[in-house]
Amino acid sequence: MDVRFIDTTFRDGSQSLWALGMRAGMIEAVAESMDRAGFNAVEVPVVGIYMKKFVRDLKEDPWEMARMVARKMPNTVKSCMAGGHILSFEAPPPRPLVELFFTRVAETGALNRAQITSNTFDQIKNILPWIVPVFKRLGLQIVPALSYTVSPRHTDEYYAQKTRDLLPFKPDAIYLKDQGGLLTVDRARTLLPVIIKNANGVPVELHSHCTTGLADLVYLEALKLGIRTLHTAVPPLANGSSQPSVLNVARNAQMMGHSVRVDEKIIRSVAERLTAIAKQEKLPIGAPLEYDYAQYIHQVPGGVISNLRHQLAEMRILHRLDDVLEEAVQVRKDLGYPIMITPYSQFVVTQSAINVAMEERYKLVIDEVIRFAQGAFGDDSGYTSMDQNLRDKLLNMPRATELAAREQRDISLNEIREKLGGPGVSDEELLLRYIMKGDKEIAAMRAAGRPKQYYNTTLPLLTLIQELRKHREVRYIQFQRGDESLVLRNQSSI
Repeated sequence: MDVRFIDTTFRDGSQSLWALGMRAGMIEAVAESMDRAGFNAVEVPVVGIYMKKFVRDLKEDPWEMARMVARKMPNTVKSCMAGGHILSFEAPPPRPLVELFFTRVAETGALNRAQITSNTFDQIKNILPWIVPVFKRLGLQIVPALSYTVSPRHTDEYYAQKTRDLLPFKPDAIYLKDQGGLLTVDRARTLLPVIIKNANGVPVELHSHCTTGLADLVYLEALKLGIRTLHTAVPPLANGSSQPSVLNVARNAQMMGHSVRVDEKIIRSVAERLTAIAKQEKLPIGAPLEYDYAQYIHQVPGGVISNLRHQLAEMRILHRLDDVLEEAVQVRKDLGYPIMITPYSQFVVTQSAINVAMEERYKLVIDEVIRFAQGAFGDDSGYTSMDQNLRDKLLNMPRATELAAREQRDISLNEIREKLGGPGVSDEELLLRYIMKGDKEIAAMRAAGRPKQYYNTTLPLLTLIQELRKHREVRYIQFQRGDESLVLRNQSSI
């Protein structure tokens, strides 16, 4: 049987290991090779949160990055997380703005497949009915994700029903999204057959993280159970808190008697180039992690723990990190076991840190937890399973009355356009201004100049010249082959 691979290097790999720090030049250095590597799809960072990172921190134009990706990878399906919003954490923008955003992204040629988380915000009931037709009109593949977690309410029947609920949308595939790396071999044996059976012939994929050190084993078990498409990454952006290495999974799949639809020679060349870039830029190189049972107790994602460390250090209570993680277990239970994925993982951890700092549980409560109790995040969040005493307490708070009375007026696309520059502003500029809350950071991005380039291995002489210019003490380099010679002189040393 053929094993297919969805590559996550540019998107989830970068998010998990490099804090979304992968520059357009880094992608460009290997994009043509990735296009020839045989992946079923390659994830690319072309939606809201990633565009924000490109503008604010990398000082690069995300629209130009998207066009480069389309130009360099014309033969490969480009995929990204997408849905009924542009940015996480914010009130949903008007639907016409969301449609405009994804239309413009699709028009760049950098988005052919929409991966949609479907079981965290009542998306199946409230979001998929209108966003799936939009994506279908744009010609995108529709691939909803079922987020995995461990709790008393997330049973086999829960996932069976959620899988059946997706079928009316005629998805091209469905995948189990194990964002916490919590899936075990034993759990895979009970859960994956249930999803496959209820998918009624729709292909099922598996996406996991190496956070607990088990993902490679789980992937091999998934192959035995009938999964044929796995989400993997290319080193150095594999392992750690990212996905398993495609090279390791492909090799093991072949040892099990499967054939693989990727060119390992090309992928190794990509891994070598990206590793060289990682060393050059002093970026982390993903490595296998030891088994960590604590992940099954608190279920807080690694990236959230990193931010928590920073926040506790600012509060001068970093020594209480373990107390906060222990409190997170109780807070999650109190809230009815929301899946520990954005934004719930941040809500739970923030409230837990406040409980520990105040030395009294729920003495001070963040607005998001009050809104959670009010049902603002829907049935999928778990609020109907909340501890009833806590829910009564939160709903009786004066702040709950204020939040309930807050008027939620729909803002039209025309109003947004007028606010952000008027009819003379291009759609791409309008969308960037919406994402960045104005044009100040966009101007800073453009003032930063041309993005940094990372030449690929087909241009070794050009790379050498670029490096030579950095070292004034190197006056010249001479190459000799037989009777022919070439001398490169460093003008900066003269």
